[in-house]
Amino acid sequence: MAIRILGSTLSAFVDRIKSASEMSKAAAADEYHSKDFEWEMLRQQVETDLSLSYHISPFQPSLSPSSGDSQAWSHFHSRHSTGKFFKERRYLLKEFPELLSSEENSKVLEVGCGNGSTVLPILRVKERTHVYACDCSVEALERAKENLECADIEHVMERFHPFCCDFSTTEFPKWLACDTCRNKRLQKLLHHNSEVNGTEGTLINLPSMKDSSCCLGGVDFVTLVFTLSAIPPERMVAAVKECFSVLKPGGMLFFRDYGLYDMTMLRFEPDKRVGFRHYMRADGTLSYFFDLDGGRNLFLGVGFIELELEYCCVKSVNRQKRKTMKRVWVHGKFQKPL
Repeated sequence: MAIRILGSTLSAFVDRIKSASEMSKAAAADEYHSKDFEWEMLRQQVETDLSLSYHISPFQPSLSPSSGDSQAWSHFHSRHSTGKFFKERRYLLKEFPELLSSEENSKVLEVGCGNGSTVLPILRVKERTHVYACDCSVEALERAKENLECADIEHVMERFHPFCCDFSTTEFPKWLACDTCRNKRLQKLLHHNSEVNGTEGTLINLPSMKDSSCCLGGVDFVTLVFTLSAIPPERMVAAVKECFSVLKPGGMLFFRDYGLYDMTMLRFEPDKRVGFRHYMRADGTLSYFFDLDGGRNLFLGVGFIELELEYCCVKSVNRQKRKTMKRVWVHGKFQKPL
């Protein structure tokens, strides 16, 4: 009897441990998309603090910043070659569940893949998904390949396709979506002459890009995570256009980046400011901070449809220093029209 009671007690204890672990994991996932505080209240605090007034004052840079290019990011990844600088972004699968529910053999383009922290969770969960990952830094691509090779994921290197590309200055490779296929996708309707078809304004269905043999025919998803903020603002429209051009009709772009009045922004000293909401770090890399209207105008301006767009406001606690940090990110989902 005592043994049975002890076994039952031990089983209940193990169940409680498992339940606590599951709750802890759920909380960790939720923290990146919670509302720990209201962004409007933060805005009021910042804009009434005279010591922070330089962040919102007008700014006219004399010259465009020369850094923030591939060389600066290559140096960055060289210094953080162990791959421990970034954590695997598993929370993205909760934020963007469309990646989990996607069809088999779907194609994802990860723009600015860094060391693979976004690529890893996608390939780990979706066994038949192919990820095409680009970065302007060859050093970053090497780190990504090393991290994926070390991961315990079946056939991972067969589904991971890295390539070097600065999407803010050059087009994506033609093998993603060739010019012919891009033009076909942009042309929604074909009106044949009534004399040929016997009817007026007959609509002809265009061939599917899945049947294309000259290129991949575009991708189903684009992930743009903490990448757009790293390029000069004057290049952002061209960069987003490139993402739009390689998406299949109905395809989705997932956006996550630094939001206005994020703790990181408020830490920059006045001499690090290179433009409006635009800063340069000591290592030459750039950081821009988005508001909702600016992000909305950027994506809708090139043809996307807005599905979701909001601030993620999270209180991050540094227990060692006993400090609470207010993090702000912009979360968005955009779709290419059918």
